[in-house]
Formats: sequence, C-alpha cells, structure tokens
Amino acid sequence: MTKDIPVGAGAGLVAALLFGVLLKATTLSILLYLLAPLPILIVGLGWSHRAALAAVVSGALALALFVSPYLGLAFAAYLAIPAWWLAYLALLGRPKADGTADGTIEWYPTGRLLAWVAGTAALAFIAIAVIASPDYDTFRAQLTAMSRRVVQVQVQRGRIPAPPPSGTTNEIPAGSAEKPAESAAPQPKPQGDEPAKDASAEADTKTDPKTDDLASEVADALATVAPAIAAQGLTILFTFYLWAAARIVQISGRLLRPWPDLPSTMMPRSTLLVFAAALTLAMVPGYPGALGIALIGAFSAAFALQGLAAFHDRSRGRPGRFALLAGLYVLLFLTQGVAMLALILFGIADTALDRRRPKTRGDA
Repeated sequence: MTKDIPVGAGAGLVAALLFGVLLKATTLSILLYLLAPLPILIVGLGWSHRAALAAVVSGALALALFVSPYLGLAFAAYLAIPAWWLAYLALLGRPKADGTADGTIEWYPTGRLLAWVAGTAALAFIAIAVIASPDYDTFRAQLTAMSRRVVQVQVQRGRIPAPPPSGTTNEIPAGSAEKPAESAAPQPKPQGDEPAKDASAEADTKTDPKTDDLASEVADALATVAPAIAAQGLTILFTFYLWAAARIVQISGRLLRPWPDLPSTMMPRSTLLVFAAALTLAMVPGYPGALGIALIGAFSAAFALQGLAAFHDRSRGRPGRFALLAGLYVLLFLTQGVAMLALILFGIADTALDRRRPKTRGDA
C-alpha cells in the first residue's frame, strides 16, 4: 500500500496545478480547472483510497505553500476531499451474505453512491461559502450583488420585460399632450443641440421605478435559490467526474470492481426523508438554511439522474428504444430544464414506489 502514496502525491500535484490555473481567468484555464478532480478520482479508483488521500494532502499543501493558504483550503474543501470520499465509497465492498463461499463481493450500491454524491456536493458548496465569507450576512450580500448584475444584463437584453404602465405612469402622456401649446410661445433657444442632449441624458439615467422593483425582486429570489442552483450543477459534475474516472481506470485494466449496471441505479427511500428534512432546514436563517437549500438542489439533480436511469431501465428490450432515448435527450436540450422537472418527479416517484428493486426470491 505504501507504493500507492507517491502515485497519489503526484496526482495531487497535477490536480493542484489544474485548480490553480484558474487564477489566469481565461477560457482555457476554466476548462482545465474543470478537470481538477479527475486525477484524484483516477488514483482513488485505480490504486487505493490512501493514494487519493495522499493526493488531497499534497495538492492542498502545494497550493498553500506556493500560492496562498486560502487557495489550498478551498482546493481541499471544494474538490479534493469530495473526490477522495466518493472514490472511497465506490470501492467499498463486503463478501455476500448469502452463505456462499465463492468469494463473491457485494459492492457499494450505485443508488447509495448517487445519494452521497448529492450530499457531498451540497456540503462542498457550503464549505467553500464559509471559507469565502464566514459571516452569512456578507455571503448573502455578495450573492445579492451578483444576482443584481445578472438581472441587469437580462433587463438590458429585454429578457425581463418592463411592467405594464399603470395609472401612476399616465402623467407622461398628459405632459406630452401639452407640448404643442407650450411650444407656441416664443422661448429662447440656446445654440446647438445641447437641450436635446440633456433631455436624452436625463431619460437614460432615469429608469422606471417599477422596473427597478421588479429587477430587485428577481435578484433577491435568484440570490435565495443560488445555493440550490450551484449544488445542482455540482452534483451533475461530480457524477460525471466519477463516471469518467471509472471509465478511464477500466480501460487501463485497474478498476477493482466490476462495471455496475447503471440503468438499475435506485437511491434508498431514506433519501426522501433527507429531502423532506432539507425542505424544513431551508426555513432556518443563516448557513443552516443555505445548507437546506443546497441539499434541495443537489437531491433534485440526483432524482433527475435516477429518473433518467429509470427511463433507460424500463425501455430495455422495447422496440424503438433508441428513438425513445434520443427523443428524451433532445427534449431535455430544447426545453432547457422544463423536462428536467418531469425527470425529478419521475425519480421521486421511482424511489417512493420501489417498483424496480429486485425482490428477494429463491432459486425458483
């Protein structure tokens, strides 16, 4: 096992380099940053979880010593430790408890692994938030400021329409109706187009109060659900990282467990209790409430992935399966999230009804 430690330390340095290059703030650096967890997952799945733990330590220390302690801590909390933990869970196994002595190993179920992916993503987001802003009010103010900038861009592009005019905004047309009478009286006119320029400048600087109120409400709502959106995306990313690393290790011939039947993935019913607890926790102020919102987003993504797996599983052996699956993915792409809500509900129903889980039967 000690031979795995140098391999893990090297993988940790590679992961730290991919993570630290984000400071360049270029498109290529962002793409490389997205690959940072893969080296840790690869050594964790292909060698051992000790190698992955060595990768966590070496990468965090390298960033802390050569860049900044804050960056090393962020690397460990946000990407490195979650990658080690998921690799550790993926390789958990025990002899089957069916009385046979053939040495068959029962590996950690993919459904429980998916649930842990969601929980780990939510905790990773809260960890990086606490590291960045230990005070929740500061963190909330930063989220609100970013949300306002996003909403302002959407308003400028016309994607958030201005509210319809009401009785309080009828003064402008009334004033414009009096302009012909006012213009009949001789008035001194300064040289040039300065009055027109001043009027247009004032019109540009003045915005409709209702538009500002609507933008503020949308920004506040966006800041509230931001932890759910971030944790949802992180859950999908962690799932992809785990799948991609396992595929790479399998191709190399070092994967210690057989490839699982992914379409049969089903989370335990206890995840529904966690989801309900997250809904309650979301009402608590401060970081506990943010954790509840993050758990809602993370498990929503997990339920959507399970719904997708259930669709794959239930369509096996049916005619036109390829067309059904292709239509589903095209629908997901075109609806931009609307179909994902249906997948979330499908995944929740699949977990609650427990119709796909194999029942314990005899040999007959």
